[in-house]
Amino acid sequence: MIGASSGIGREVSRQLIEQGWLVGVASRREKQLEELVSLAPERVKMQRIDVTDSDSPIFLRQLIDTLGGMDLYFHIAGIGKQNPMLEESTELHTMETNALGFTRLVGEAFRYFAEKGHGHIAVVSSIAGTKGLGPAPSYSATKAMQNTYIQSLEQLAHMRNLDIHFTDIRPGFVDTELLNDGNHYPMLLKADDVARKALRAIEKRRHVAVIDWRWRIITAVWRRIPKWVWRSLPLTPSSRGGEK
Repeated sequence: MIGASSGIGREVSRQLIEQGWLVGVASRREKQLEELVSLAPERVKMQRIDVTDSDSPIFLRQLIDTLGGMDLYFHIAGIGKQNPMLEESTELHTMETNALGFTRLVGEAFRYFAEKGHGHIAVVSSIAGTKGLGPAPSYSATKAMQNTYIQSLEQLAHMRNLDIHFTDIRPGFVDTELLNDGNHYPMLLKADDVARKALRAIEKRRHVAVIDWRWRIITAVWRRIPKWVWRSLPLTPSSRGGEK
C-alpha cells in the first residue's frame, strides 16, 4: 500500500488488516504508519517511501522482501492542488509526484509481478482525468496520464502473456483532510465507503471503477460534452489542495 498514511489509503489498509491480510504499508509519514502497524504488529510491516525519490523502487523491493512476497499492489500516493494562477512550482511538483513517482512505483510493481508470474495492480486515480480542468491543469493531466498508463500496462501484460490484473479506481470528492479548506464540495464521499467499494472492485477484478453511481453519471455526461463547449464552461476554483 503506497500512500497508506491518511485518507483512502489509510482506510483501505485498515480494512485489509481487519480482513486478516498480511499488509505492507508505505508513505513519507512514519508516525501514521506506526499507528497502522499497532493494529496487528504480526501482520503489518512498514517502510518509509517517498515516490519522488529516485531510489523508491529499491525501498519497495525491500518491503516486498520483508513481507515474503506480494500479491496485490495498491497505489494511492499523490498530490492534488488547484492552481488557476499556474504557479510553476505547484505544476512541476504535481507532475513529479503524480506522473514520475507513479510511473516509478507502478512500473516496479509490474516488473515484480512479471518475474513472479502473477499479481494484481490497483491504483486510485480520479474522475479529474476525464476532462482537462482549468483550475487544476497538472492535476487533471496527471490523472488522465494514470488512466492511460494503466490501460497501456494492461495491454502490455496481455501481449506478454502475463497473468497480471489491473483495477483503476476513480472516486469523486472524498471527505478527507484534503478537503478541509472551508469550501463546499458536492456529493462528498466517505473514505471508509470509498475504500470498501474499491476493495470490492479489486475482488471482482474490475478494470475501471468510478465511485459512486452519481459520479458515473456525471463523468459519462462529461465525456459527451463537445470540446468547444467544455473549454467555455465557467469552472470556478475552490482553493482545493493537499496530499493523499
